Amino acid sequence: MKRRLFMAAALLGCTSIQAQAATTSSTLGVSLTLAAACSVSTSAIAFGTVGLLSANVDQTGTVTVTCTKNATYTIALDAGASAGATTSARKMKNGAATEFVAYSLYRDAARTQNWGNIVGTDTLAGSGTGSASVLTIYGRIPVQSSPSAGAYTDVVNVTVAY
Repeated sequence: MKRRLFMAAALLGCTSIQAQAATTSSTLGVSLTLAAACSVSTSAIAFGTVGLLSANVDQTGTVTVTCTKNATYTIALDAGASAGATTSARKMKNGAATEFVAYSLYRDAARTQNWGNIVGTDTLAGSGTGSASVLTIYGRIPVQSSPSAGAYTDVVNVTVAY
């Protein structure tokens, strides 16, 4: 009999512990608002070393644009830092000297489509893929009178509007 009471007490103890074990649950909301965004980077156009400018000198550089998927954008290139330059007649300057080397930047390999900053006229339009898009900038130094020897440079601002 004592044995039966002990077993009954043990069973009651186990069921009371099980009766106290309970669970409850809830949900966790997770959200994100992704805004349209773009980033841009470039690689320089280095025309190299040339003696006389008696033939066209062609070279390329790149602009890499990464935009959120389906974000539309335009890429514009300004006239550069040299005084008197335009987007269709850019100039590299020899330091503080007043001599220049004329050059142009194009959107196509045939070098017929100027790359400037008038939206819908001479900019490049695209739509983001969510991944990097590498675009080529085609540069040309046309035949011209050769100025004094030296290092000629310019800085062109690249603007991505989205």
